[in-house]
Order: sequence, then structure tokens, then C-alpha cells
Amino acid sequence: MAEPLAGSTTTSNVDLASEFKGDDAKDSSPDLADLQVLDAEKGSLEPPQDNDNSDGSSNRSDYKPWQWVIVALALYSSAFLYGLDTTIVADIQAAAIETFGDVEKLGWLGIGFPLGSIATILSLSKAYGIFDVKWLFLGSLVTFEAGSALCGGAPSMNALIVGRVWAGAGGAGMYLGLLNLLSINTSIQKRALYMSGCGVVWGTGCILGPVIGGSFADSGATWRWAFYINLVLFGIFSPAYLFVLKSYNPQPNKTFSEKVKHIDWLGVVLNAAVYVTFVMVFTFGGASWRWSDGRTIAVFVVFGVVTIAFVVTQYFSLFTTPTDRLFPGDFLRSRSLILVYICQACEAAALFIPIYYIPIFFQFTRGDNGVDAAVRLLPFIIITIFCTMLNGATMPKVGYYMPYFLVSSFFLIIGGALMYATVNATTPTANIYGFSILMAIGAGLAQQAAYSVAPAKVSPSRVADAVGFINAAQIGSVVIALTITSTVFQNIGYKHVAAALHGLDFSSEDIHAALAGAKSAVFESAPPDVKEKVVKGIVKAIGDGYILVIVAGAVELVASVFLKKERLFMEAGAGA
Repeated sequence: MAEPLAGSTTTSNVDLASEFKGDDAKDSSPDLADLQVLDAEKGSLEPPQDNDNSDGSSNRSDYKPWQWVIVALALYSSAFLYGLDTTIVADIQAAAIETFGDVEKLGWLGIGFPLGSIATILSLSKAYGIFDVKWLFLGSLVTFEAGSALCGGAPSMNALIVGRVWAGAGGAGMYLGLLNLLSINTSIQKRALYMSGCGVVWGTGCILGPVIGGSFADSGATWRWAFYINLVLFGIFSPAYLFVLKSYNPQPNKTFSEKVKHIDWLGVVLNAAVYVTFVMVFTFGGASWRWSDGRTIAVFVVFGVVTIAFVVTQYFSLFTTPTDRLFPGDFLRSRSLILVYICQACEAAALFIPIYYIPIFFQFTRGDNGVDAAVRLLPFIIITIFCTMLNGATMPKVGYYMPYFLVSSFFLIIGGALMYATVNATTPTANIYGFSILMAIGAGLAQQAAYSVAPAKVSPSRVADAVGFINAAQIGSVVIALTITSTVFQNIGYKHVAAALHGLDFSSEDIHAALAGAKSAVFESAPPDVKEKVVKGIVKAIGDGYILVIVAGAVELVASVFLKKERLFMEAGAGA
């Protein structure tokens, strides 16, 4: 059995075999890589030393201080790119609709990127525990950049959507690689700080996405440069990825063909199918297809079938083994891992709903352009980043992680309730800022905490699985939250706008275009009193989306109450 990680108390790192008592318990003794990780965890704050494997590859890289600074900057740049692309379409949707039309496909622009991520996240997480981390990370970067290039040069809406999904798949591997590289190369005493830094950079990218996207959309460069900018940033940091970042091979004694055999290929396909069919149901249902349409029902059925098939194949390890199966089922025997998974999902969902819908609110109620509307997010941006940094700086000193999730949940409930119950088209801007700050405290205070907790609750050989497990919660909840809120906004908003335009000569496409914020006939030719009713209806639809923030806060509150009241993080040398 692997010894407890240094820097924790005897009450925090429980006996791993008794915690899981699952398929991996018999294989929990540390191998060479595990022992090297454990050595690095024993209070050392310096970059790990080289330990060569029998195949000549470096197991833990020895970075000089200047090399580590360069590597850290390059890694954090990938987090920024991932966050940026997650939200950059928030303020270019109208411009893309004006270029291509196809307003009924609007929802796919926001959902496509996280969909590509969640469809591949578990597969890539498993791969990071098998293949060389550096080269898998670089492959993911190249995939992300290729998807971005396709988005920038897209000749049609369908091509743009494909590019978004493609970039999302590469982005998932890119972000997972970052998290794994930080976990590999940092001690438990410093990991929370590094992870919170990752969260700050990623969150900054997420929140600046609408600002940057809106700036390009409103400029002569056009919205296409919102994607081309990724290629420029990649070019700047590519020498660091290629020549300074060093390899880490988690299974150095296996050949490539042997490693490929350990991939759960059936699980890979079924996992992707679950999320794709889920998004198809709620994106097309009610918008392009009626809920009673045979196509909607058929996709519902397929979604149910593939979900059941995925659960069954993972439970019984069909065509794979308990160790190699895609979903780390033994983690479900750990109360702590289940609860931090739930908390992380709630945190991510509550973060992205305001990011997408606060700018939309100001565009409709204040007539802001893309840049001005995105700038309205600044209070949310600043407080979210501050709270994420506060978590990373204080959690290792406090030791306890449960209070962060608990306090976060209260702020999410209060902020979400105020946005839902009190906001209308004439609500003062100061009120919106105040409510958004409350949500920012809730979304930021524990946004990255699970990434520090989960790796500390498993043996070193399972760190990649633990990171992927939490990342699946984060990205999966973003997909679900954006899909549900998009469905609510499109369906409820359509009803309100249609009611306001009753008796006037406006088509269904005109109504959808109005919801997209495009220069539609509704806002160009409708009488002022009708426009006012349209805006009120749209604001009501936006407000309904904040119900999900309230729900996320409530679920996190319940989950956090059942978290262990333990000290998991301590200063170097303080642990037993």
C-alpha cells in the first residue's frame, strides 16, 4: 500500500486500501515512479531531481530556476488559451450569424467547445497515465490550434461548429496536460498555490473571452481573429514546449503497442456518444424540432440507450479490465471524491452562466456593443480572480478545505436568487454589479479547490485519473449548464418575443435573430413600445437561467456539509 502523502495529518489521508477497497486496492503498492513522487512530496519545495528509467527517459525532470519559470509561463499560457476559447464566442455570435445566417444553429457556437472537451476528457485523462505526458500535451496543443485555424477560416456555420468541437477536444487534452504537469512537478504543500494560479489564468481567459471576442467583432479585423489569435500565442511559446519542457513517462517499461491495448476503446466511443446525444436533444428540441417531433424522441431514446450501455460496460469492465476502464469506478467508493466532484460541478456551472448572460443582458437593456457589454463583467472578473487566488494562498495554511465549499454555496444561492427574483430591464447597473459580485465570491472561492483535494486523496499512480475525474466534473457541468440555459433562453425567450410581436409581420427567423442579438428586422423596424415589450421578454428569459445558479449553490451546500472536517493541507514539515 502506498504511504500517505507527506504534509497531511494522520486523520486526513486515510488508508487508501480501506478508502477504496476496489479493483485497484491490490495494485496500490508504489512503483518506481510512485516512490519518486513520494520523495518529492516529503517537504521539498525545489524542482524534482532527475531519475532515469531503464529506457533512458527522464521520470521526474530537473529544472533550473530559469527553466521552471519559462515552463510555468508556457503552461499557464495554455490555461489562458483554454479559458479564452471557452467563452470567446459569447460576443461574436451576432457577427457570425450576420456572416453565415443559420440562426437556428446558434446554440452550437457556445456549446461546441465544451462538448468537444467533455466527449474526450476521460479518454485523455486515462491516456495521461499511460503515454508520455509532454508529447501527449504537445499533440493536444496542435489539435487545439488546428481547430482554431478551422474556426478562423470557416466558410460556413457548419464548418465553424466543427472547428469549435475539434478545438474543444484539443483544449481538453491541453488543460489536462497542464494539470498533470503541475501535479507531477510540485509538492503537496505548493500544489494548491500552483493549481489556484492555473484557475486564475484559466478564469481570466474565460472572462476576457467575451471582451476580446467583442473587440475583434466590432473591429475591421472581424470576428475571425478571435480564433487566429490562438495561433499567434502558440507560436510565441512553442519553443518552450519543444525545447525546455521535459518528458515524463508514467509507464516507461511498456512499448507503445502495449500501451494502446490498455485503452478502453468501447468506453471512449460510448462516453462521447452520451454527451453528443444529450446536447443534440436540448439544442434541437424546441428550437429546430418540436419536442413531440419523431427526431427529438429518437435522439432521446438513443441518449438513454448509450447512457445505459456506458454504465453497464464500465461496471462490468466489458472488453477491458477494471484497471483500464475509462471511468475510474473505484473512485465512487470514496465519499470524499464523490462530494468534491459534485462541488466542482456546481462551481463551474455557476461560473459560466453569468459569464455568458451578463453581457447579453446589457446588450439588450443598455444597447451596449460587444466590447462595452463584456466590460460590464469586470466586477465579476476581478472578484472571481481575487477569490480564486485567496483560496490558493490560504487553503494550504488553513489546512481545511470543507469551509471553502460551504461558504461558496451560500454566496451562489444569494447572488443567483437576487439575479432571478429582482432584476428587470430597468434595474440599476449598480445593483447588477453588486449581485454579480456575490456570485463571483461563490464561484471563485472554491473554483480550483477540488484539483488540490482529489490528487491528495489517491495514490501517486492515480493522480492522472483523479485530475481527469475532477476535470470531467468541471467541463461536463459547463456543457450541461450552457445547454440547459441555452434551451431555456431560446424556448422561453421565443415565446415572450412572439407574444410581444403578435399581429405584426415578423417571421420565426426574425424572432430567433432578435434573440441572437443580431441586427434583426425586429429591432430595426418594430415600434418603440413593441421593442420595449420584446426586451422585457428577453430579460425574463435571461433571468430564468439563474435558477440553475441557485440550484448549483443548493446542491453544493448539501454536498459540502457531508465533506470530511479534516486538515488535508499543511505547511512543509508540519505533517506527521
